[in-house]
Amino acid sequence: MTNADPHAPRTVVPIEPALLIAEAFDQAQVTEIRHSVTSCAHASGLSGQRLDDFVLAINELITNAVRHGGGRGWLRLWQESGLLVCEVADHGRGISPQRLGDRSRPAPDTAGGWGLWLARELTDAMEVVTGTAGTTVRVTTGLTNHHNHTPH
Repeated sequence: MTNADPHAPRTVVPIEPALLIAEAFDQAQVTEIRHSVTSCAHASGLSGQRLDDFVLAINELITNAVRHGGGRGWLRLWQESGLLVCEVADHGRGISPQRLGDRSRPAPDTAGGWGLWLARELTDAMEVVTGTAGTTVRVTTGLTNHHNHTPH
């Protein structure tokens, strides 16, 4: 594309937000993809506890996808209007409406069932679309700098 005028104003508006990460993963890539999410989220402006919380939430979702969603999943991470958004999709059998509707904290001695609860607690918003063809979970965290750091 050498014939484009470099000084022409850009009129093209991207339809899709620029993806920071778009990667398929399975059990072997869980750690790697968590590191990618950490560095992208940090570069986007998340830090401290909010960064830790966001990464932990994503880790729960990718672990869920591998454990319950057919052993593999697909992760997309992007920024839009002051938010960092991450979507984890899988091709499992879906989550039952009962489980999805249960927003209470799992019992302390429960081994499973913490993933979605934690992801919801650790992010600003969470949406789940689920069905027999799979589940997509989208979590959002605000990038506005919350200056609530107490000096040590």
